[in-house]
Formats: sequence, C-alpha cells, structure tokens
Amino acid sequence: MNARRFAVHSSTSSAEEVGLVGDGKCAEGQFGYLVNEYGWKVRRLVENADEMRKAAQVQAEAFHVPLALFNDLFFDFFQAEVLSGLVYKLRNSPPNRYACLVAEPTTNASDSQKQVVGIVDVTVLRDKSVLQCLPAAEVEEYLYVSGIAVLKSFRRQKIATLLLKACDVLSVLWGIEYLALRAYEDDFGARKLYTNAGYRVVSGDPQWMTTWIGRKRRVLMIKRSNLHTFNQAT
Repeated sequence: MNARRFAVHSSTSSAEEVGLVGDGKCAEGQFGYLVNEYGWKVRRLVENADEMRKAAQVQAEAFHVPLALFNDLFFDFFQAEVLSGLVYKLRNSPPNRYACLVAEPTTNASDSQKQVVGIVDVTVLRDKSVLQCLPAAEVEEYLYVSGIAVLKSFRRQKIATLLLKACDVLSVLWGIEYLALRAYEDDFGARKLYTNAGYRVVSGDPQWMTTWIGRKRRVLMIKRSNLHTFNQAT
C-alpha cells in the first residue's frame, strides 16, 4: 500500500492528501505527522535519548501509584523501568509491528524544545483469545493499543482522542483491519473515551482473575479500522 496516497486527518488543510502532515519531512521508517487537530499533532517517536526520556516520563506519571513513604524514589525506579521497556521495544521490534506515538503542540518549536504531552503504544499481535472475538474469522492479526497517557496538566484537551485517531491512521498504513484495547471495567471515563472513538466491548477477564488473584476486571474493546473503505476507494 502506498502510504502517501492516504488522506491524513487534519483540521488545518483538507488538501494535504499525501500521507504526511506539515512539511512532510521525516526520518527513515517514520510517517511524519499522522494527525493534526485541536492544536496538537501526533507522530511516531524518534529514537533518541532525550525524546525517549520525555515519553517515559509521561507514561510513568500517568501509571505510577503514589506511596506514603519514599514516593519520589519509587517513582524514579518506575520511570527507569518504563524507559527500559520502551527502549527495548523500539530496538527489537520490526518498524511495521510496533510504534510509540507521541502528541505535541502544533507550534513550530525546535527539536530540543518539543514537548511530549501524550503517548500511546501500538503493537501488531496475534493473541488467539482476542482473534476469536473479532467478527471476521479470516483475520490473523490486529493492532493492539496500550499505554495511552496524557500529562495531567494537558488533560481534557482532546489529546487522547487525537492519539486514538492516529492509531486508526496507522492501522490503515500497516494494512490492519481491526484494533483492540483493554480498559478497566469500572473506569467509565476511559470506556466513554474509547466508545466515542468507535470501540465496543466484546469480552471481559474471567471471574477467577478478579476473585482469586484480586485484580481489577478488564474488558476487551475492539473496532474496525477504515482499511476496508480505503481499499474500496482505491
């Protein structure tokens, strides 16, 4: 598939049907800006130390559980663990099987001044327990969305919505028909966000995982990408 023929979602220009938003300049293996709306734009993470640290900080701040004692110390450990995992995935995953997407303001800042305000991981997977929940029996893989996070001071500004849109664009560029993610059953805010983005609940964790292990129950949500309509149009 020629990615440059895909019309990228952008509220700033309806004429940019080239697969890239902005000036189109991107490093090898990158797609440039995937979406550009609401004053934010989303692109693939560049593999350099400073940017990876910024991305890890966003996820660490979103998912760290505060502790009464030594909270700062444990946060530093947690952030280091998040960074280590991110570096490993970036360096050991094929470029069309994993991507870390980051959101930043649309202002034209220099590379050193770019602020990462949101992040999401997308991975091509073949988990049978998820595949059996997809309506198309012939589907062999799907795009799994995880680790979506937005800096606290930038929430409620459509950044998470834009990150999910970028996942949709990437699914078409990679030729993946279905996307999937998991949310806690009682996290109604997150579930509303995903529902508004087109996801629907298809299954949940088995009861023994919540009663025996004591883990919060999660639901699996899926959506069909625009790949089928894009293929018909081309």
